[in-house]
Amino acid sequence: MTTTPTSTGAAPPARSAIRARLGGSVQQLLAFVSLIVILAFFTIASPYFLTYSNLVGILMAATVTGILALGTTFVIVTGGIDLSIGTGMILCGVMTGVFLTYWGWPLWLGVPAAVLFGGLIGFVNGVNVAILRLPPFIATLGMMLISAGLSLVISGTKPIYFKETPDFQLLMNQSVIPGQRFPLGVVIFIVLAAVAAIVLAKTIIGRYAFSIGSNEAATALSGVNVVKWKIAIYSMAGLFVGVAGVLAASRLSSAQPVGGMGLELEAIAAVVIGGTSLQGGKGSILGTVIGSLIVAVLTNGLRVTAVPQEWQSVVVGCVILVAVYVDILRRKGA
Repeated sequence: MTTTPTSTGAAPPARSAIRARLGGSVQQLLAFVSLIVILAFFTIASPYFLTYSNLVGILMAATVTGILALGTTFVIVTGGIDLSIGTGMILCGVMTGVFLTYWGWPLWLGVPAAVLFGGLIGFVNGVNVAILRLPPFIATLGMMLISAGLSLVISGTKPIYFKETPDFQLLMNQSVIPGQRFPLGVVIFIVLAAVAAIVLAKTIIGRYAFSIGSNEAATALSGVNVVKWKIAIYSMAGLFVGVAGVLAASRLSSAQPVGGMGLELEAIAAVVIGGTSLQGGKGSILGTVIGSLIVAVLTNGLRVTAVPQEWQSVVVGCVILVAVYVDILRRKGA
């Protein structure tokens, strides 16, 4: 008996992949359109919103949260989560103060050391998740509390000022446009976003991040050392935390040992709003950048229009819920 070959077995996966890719692009487009609408709304609502100084302030706010979100994108693409990035950033700022002020290291040594310290935090998270097999939520929650406590212990509960290294504040605040205020920190964010986009889309660590997030068991069965790559991804995310900590300390010209809790939620919100799925396997750096801008514009616009702080949190929370719901609909459609 002869059977006629059909393409029904291959077509559904192909159509599913196309729908998934289009769904991600549509969500990025929706995020971008939402950003334009929010900008237009606050421009109409307040004459103080669309001013050069306020727009620069928005970019400054988006820089620290955005850099945290860049590293978090890789973690969430693997299907993980990192709750330690906020307090980890504060700890890296404190360590910057220790290296530059307490120990008297030069900038060229102290700043990279603080960034590498962030990588160490990520490495420990990766070991806890990949080797000890702790749930990412629990592993990074523990690190969040550890980082918060160490910041207070190491600093003696007092801010560390960079009086001996006044040039340190130029890392975030120095203008790169003569006669105009356009901070160097924003340029660093743009460069890091471009690098992260290339790494996620074009390198082996990006491919394995997507593969682990899509189907970790199948990835392991294909011969990939999932443990090694998970540790590498969390460590890389930690390096972004280190950069954010350095820039945050540079912006204030001091290392503040308190705070940080809540920043991880803003960064995760930026990632999710930008179209990265909390279930893993899908995401993009461009979407994360757009999401970071949306969070910064929302926060700034609500403040400029004198909306109370508690209602600002309500609005951002609603935006996150909508973004997650859109992701659920996109996955069902795929």
